[in-house]
Amino acid sequence: MVLMDIKMPVMNGFEATRLIKKQRPELPVIAQSAFTSKEDKEKAKKAGCDSFITKPIRKSELLELIKGCIGGDC
Repeated sequence: MVLMDIKMPVMNGFEATRLIKKQRPELPVIAQSAFTSKEDKEKAKKAGCDSFITKPIRKSELLELIKGCIGGDC
């Protein structure tokens, strides 16, 4: 499982997710970002992210996402 930050200095999370999914399509990727627009969430989905969580991250919400991904419902 990957917890992917969308805003990174060299390669953004969308590009990184596309590369990861080419090699490991079954690997769950949860996008994390402070940007919460509908457009950002849609871009994450199109890049291959299985789920999206906004910063600041609440521990309980993250744990629920992880449990869902482990159970195959990411």
